[in-house]
Amino acid sequence: IRRQRQMCIRDSIRAIKTVRFNPFKGSGEGGNQSFSSAFLNEDGDGLILTCLYHRERISVFAKPLNQNESPFELTGEEKGVMVEAAQSIKTGK
Repeated sequence: IRRQRQMCIRDSIRAIKTVRFNPFKGSGEGGNQSFSSAFLNEDGDGLILTCLYHRERISVFAKPLNQNESPFELTGEEKGVMVEAAQSIKTGK
């Protein structure tokens, strides 16, 4: 039972980190309303959820992660928040 519980905990989400940013810095539109959030377990599996805010529309993207890698190209913000989440698991913070 203990081993099953350890496996269950290891597979569960252990870190959630979020970064806010403005993807339209030059135009002044969007402000810092856009964000990327990483949800990771101890193996680096999970997802990155990104929301891009613009006055006229909002776009939402979900990218799966497997061992801290995604089959989809990650933006700088997405890579950064993934690294933060992975480090918080290692340090326990």
